[in-house]
Amino acid sequence: MVNVATGYVYHELYGWHDTGTQAGFFPADPRRGLQPFHHFEYSESKRRAHELVVVSGLIDRLTRLAPRPATDEEILAVHTPAQLERLVGLNDTGGDAGDGGTKFGVGGVDIARLAAGGAITAVQAVLDSAVDTAYALVRPPGHHAVAEQGMGFCVLANIAIAIKAARETHGLERVAVVDFDVHHGNGTQAAFYADPTVLKISLHQDRFFPGNSGFSTERGEGAGFGYTLNLPLPPGTGNGGYQEAFKRVVIPALDRFHPDLIIIAAGYDSSALDPLGRMMITPKGYRALTSMLVEAAGRHCGGRIVGVHEGGYNESYTPFCLLAVLEELAGVEEPFPSPFGLDNLGQQELQPHQEKVIKEAEKLLKDIHC
Repeated sequence: MVNVATGYVYHELYGWHDTGTQAGFFPADPRRGLQPFHHFEYSESKRRAHELVVVSGLIDRLTRLAPRPATDEEILAVHTPAQLERLVGLNDTGGDAGDGGTKFGVGGVDIARLAAGGAITAVQAVLDSAVDTAYALVRPPGHHAVAEQGMGFCVLANIAIAIKAARETHGLERVAVVDFDVHHGNGTQAAFYADPTVLKISLHQDRFFPGNSGFSTERGEGAGFGYTLNLPLPPGTGNGGYQEAFKRVVIPALDRFHPDLIIIAAGYDSSALDPLGRMMITPKGYRALTSMLVEAAGRHCGGRIVGVHEGGYNESYTPFCLLAVLEELAGVEEPFPSPFGLDNLGQQELQPHQEKVIKEAEKLLKDIHC
């Protein structure tokens, strides 16, 4: 058994974030045959993930970390005063964070503060050496939220807020964010686009969401040029394609950058059974990706690595994907078995059209420097 102290952030209020109902991507409208249904981003996958952490026995290996709300000052390090004022004004009634599809109920901004604060708590626990690694199972997610609005189910930019806070409290210098959510991490990218001290790596389904971002030509600007690295992978990419992308692009990028901390934007909508993605990663695949990141953290930053939860919308499958990542962060050598046998799906191995994308991405590594 590997002796790793792993922090774990979860709060029942995350499950109380109310996104209301919809009909697919549209408002419910019986006149058009659009029957009301729960919002894609609703509580079940996250609540069930937490309960699997408990039922599997992994909870006994973890150090519970109590989240606290992010302060106005911490939020304003990323978001505009106008956006914070607008959100606070909607807290008593509920509303939308800015794009028409990011709904929240009464008290929803308080819960979003607690999600951002949960990311802060996890990061600072690792930096304080209270734990070796950490995972923040927070909700609502954050990697799409930009300075002036929330979007894509994300109210506040949880990871960006946590990084800015850690700079204030710990003088944190070089941070790498590795985002394997099926959607492009545009909000995290925007927060640090001109910043060479934050390496932003996003592996996502090509031109999915947002449809106008996540291209390999987005490299950063000014001093930050080269420190934004996007891998827009073809739909259907599975364990083989993702692992090859990690081996040939992600890990070499980290080796060139030498981060003081690695943060995983952990989205499981890139899994084989997710309703909002068309990728094919399995729990075994997520475990392999996390293992590579843990090894990189050991080489460069004393093992300091934090996972912050993003997407993942299959309430049965997402919990096992998350469990695989969390077990790897905790150094579990005998993982809880997944009942889903999807590792032998056709075309799980690297495909020629996926190889082409990875080969082009390898050319971008030359612009990353320590």
